[in-house]
Formats: sequence, structure tokens, C-alpha cells
Amino acid sequence: MSTPVAASAADFEEHRGRMFGIAYRMLGSAHEAEDAVQDAYLRWSAADRDDVEYPGAWLAKTVTRLCLNRLTSARARREEYVGPWLPEPVLTSDGTLGPLDSAERRDSVSMALLVLLEQLTPVERAVYVLREAFAYGHREIAELLDLTEANSRQLYRRAAQRVEAQRPRLRPPDPQRWQGLVDTFMAAARDGDVARLETLLSADARLVSDGGGVVSAARRPIVGRDKVARFLVGVLEKFASGLPVALAEVNGMPALVFGEVSVLVVEFGDGPDGLVNGIRAVLNPEKLQFLRRQLSHPGRLPGPGW
Repeated sequence: MSTPVAASAADFEEHRGRMFGIAYRMLGSAHEAEDAVQDAYLRWSAADRDDVEYPGAWLAKTVTRLCLNRLTSARARREEYVGPWLPEPVLTSDGTLGPLDSAERRDSVSMALLVLLEQLTPVERAVYVLREAFAYGHREIAELLDLTEANSRQLYRRAAQRVEAQRPRLRPPDPQRWQGLVDTFMAAARDGDVARLETLLSADARLVSDGGGVVSAARRPIVGRDKVARFLVGVLEKFASGLPVALAEVNGMPALVFGEVSVLVVEFGDGPDGLVNGIRAVLNPEKLQFLRRQLSHPGRLPGPGW
């Protein structure tokens, strides 16, 4: 027979994955999401069970409100961040951020979207995440965030309009095309063949690198296929020379993982040419701690799942 403590822990574990998924989308940081989930557990352990009718709703509300508190201080830190800020990369084909079995769910964890969500107010972000990524109804969202249903609808509409106005149109590549592209990409980068690398990039290709002031990285986005190609050759020579490279699904998108020191997330435009129009390079070692833990488990480098 299970004890009340064991039953309580079991209830929490049943909802841990969803809480982490909410927290990561809210914060863009895996380690901060883990901290928020741990804080939620402390509150859950101290809660009077007679006051908790639906554990899932109680825990979702708790972790969301914890994230709202964290976003205030996180924004202040990001204003002082050196160079462009990118979310912490997370391997996703193993279900770490929940099922990504639709284009909408896959997009909900993409770096492109998470960067856009930084422009929303904390409450707008909470409403948008709960609605878009987890399909909460506005009545449920209103209860979770202590809003009126009408206010939830208004906040969602405003957030969606701001996101849609700037969201890049991306598509996952055909697996065989992706493999061929990677082979060409790596050969061109290894040989320093800038011209060949340019053939894989759209004319307005854009590269964003996040070094956080810890390692050398471009302080501003690099735009244009020639400039991006040259920068990539230089980065790969400096950071990835001699390192093993693996294909992976990171934040729902194809990515190249170079050892444990850098991740390149590749974004394909939705045009008929299928060229790469965006690359997000995470070089800051502090941003790679969660991914390194994922990689430390045998067999935890799954191939692309699109």
C-alpha cells in the first residue's frame, strides 16, 4: 500500500514533464526551468492536499507563476548580456519537451519563436505558451493566472499578433536532403570552400551566434550568404576542428552538435529552393550544460526525428 508521501510524489512525477515544458518555453533556459520545477515541488510538498482538487491544474498554476516571477529578473540580466541572446539548446527527439508530433508543437520550442517571445510581457508570454503549446482554453488560462476570460483572450490576441508579424516561415527538411546537405556543408567548411558553402545558403541568410562574452562570437547578427559562409568557415576552424560532429534534433529543428562545445541549429526557409536561411550558433559553454547532461547518457544522441 502506498503512503500519502509516496502518492504525493507520484502525482508530482506524473506532471513533471508538462511543468518542465511550460517552464522552458516561458524562460528559454533549461536550468532555470529545472529550478522552477524544483521550487514547485517544495510548494507541492508543503501544500494541504484537502485544498488541491486537481493536482495537474495546481502544479501548472504554481510553475507558471514561479516563471512569471523569474522573468522579471531574467529580463534585467538579458539587458546586460554580451552579444545576441539565444535560448539554451535542448535535444528534443526523445520527448524532453513533450511530443512534437505536429508543426505547431515543433514550432513552439524553436529558437526562432523563443527569441520572439522575449518581446512579450511576462503575462502575455504565459498566455501565449499555455494556449499555443498546451492547448489550454481561455477559461483554464484565466483560472491559472487569476485573470478574467476576456482578459486572457485579449492578451493572447495581442501576443499572437506581435509574434505572427515577425515569425520566420520555416520548414523541416526532407531527411535524405538534410543528410546530403550536411555532408556538403561539412566538406565545404573543412576545405574552406566558401563558394561551395554559399550555394547552400539563401541570399538573405542570417547567422546569430551566442558566446555570452565567455567565448569569442559575433556581437551582431551576420546577414548575407557571402558573409555567413565566411564566418562559418572561420568558426568551424576555430571551435570545431578535430571534434566529432553529430546530427541531432535540437529545439525541434535539425542541428549539428560539435563535441560538447558548440551547437548549430539550422533553419530552412519555406521557399521552393529549400536553402538554409538561418543558423543559430550556441557557443557559450554555460548555455550547453543541460545538453551536455543529455549527451552524457549512453544512446542519448538521437538522430533527427522529422
